[in-house]
Amino acid sequence: MPKVKVAIVVTYAPEVSLFRGVFLQLLKVRQRETIVLAPDWAPQLSAALERSTGARTLNYPLQRTGINPLADLKTLGALILVSRRLRPDVVVTFQAKPNVYGILAAALAGVPRRYAVVEGLGFAFTPGEESLKKRLIRAILKGLYRLSFSLAHKVFFLNPDDLNEFVSGGLVSGEKAVLLGGIGVPLEEWPPAPPHLEPPTFTLIARLLREKGVREFAEAARRIKAQYPWARFFLIGPLDTNPGAILEGEVRAWVDEGLLEWIPWADDVRPYLRQTSVYVLPSYREGVPRSTQEAMAMARPVITTDVPGCRETVVPGVNGFLVPPRDPQALAQAMERFILEPALISRMGAESRKLAEERFDAWKVNERFLREMGIE
Repeated sequence: MPKVKVAIVVTYAPEVSLFRGVFLQLLKVRQRETIVLAPDWAPQLSAALERSTGARTLNYPLQRTGINPLADLKTLGALILVSRRLRPDVVVTFQAKPNVYGILAAALAGVPRRYAVVEGLGFAFTPGEESLKKRLIRAILKGLYRLSFSLAHKVFFLNPDDLNEFVSGGLVSGEKAVLLGGIGVPLEEWPPAPPHLEPPTFTLIARLLREKGVREFAEAARRIKAQYPWARFFLIGPLDTNPGAILEGEVRAWVDEGLLEWIPWADDVRPYLRQTSVYVLPSYREGVPRSTQEAMAMARPVITTDVPGCRETVVPGVNGFLVPPRDPQALAQAMERFILEPALISRMGAESRKLAEERFDAWKVNERFLREMGIE
């Protein structure tokens, strides 16, 4: 079989090893020449990725947030030039701007096979507060997706709600849309940990955005601590620049009030998950959240919202509970169940690990992903 050259286009270099590591390892095993394009490769990151996966790296210009026509045209032009120079056989794109400009560039450069992965719909498609700006961004994105995905050979989705929304809205044809499920985690790197019972500890790992349910988490913590002051709450995640970003002052106020402990950055969250009784993600919408899959692999029960993507990670009453979005009272009541019935922590945690093995084994998921793209 002729050697296949694969170009992968992503938005953020520091997350490549975490989110694409298994995918790249499988390409290495198949002896595929692989190039990963991201806007911010540092020399040490590039060297580490090449050592571990054999993949080469290239920078390209990208303004990750917002729609700036001049900046986005610069991105498109750069990706066209790179695609013509590299002449890959396959282009795989992840996340919104690569899905638009990476696929367009690959088509204009004559790349034979083009695949996009929709890992979540982001701020513009998250239900809730509407504004003229949000509606405008959503309309522009829909037009760009419709054009780009008409040029893709397949478009992969992590949950059925996103797939159905794009197909019913005419953004992608049903023949091209493929439900992949959660991208998974390497289970051997996230082994189950013994249940953590005392003190009852609830953890949220997320960028500090309104739509991640961070405010609901803080308010639920306030309600729980009023009755159970020994309960502990970890908020792990960095500040952000997206439209829904929560300001540092608000987070510091929660810390000063004694509601939660804020860890702005952790290279490895596993030590915190070992200290966690229950993982909590009150998000308004997700693809299928990686953080929840990690917590499940480590045998942690889950409280999350009954919304697209999040509901894929919980069988209610088996490995956790689903609550309505934007409802801190319901969230606090679900937390209280684990304080009043600590046996649930062990039982539901074991069920989370079983579900992770069934649904979120990254090696199995990525093997199927490669088969769907014809990369055997």
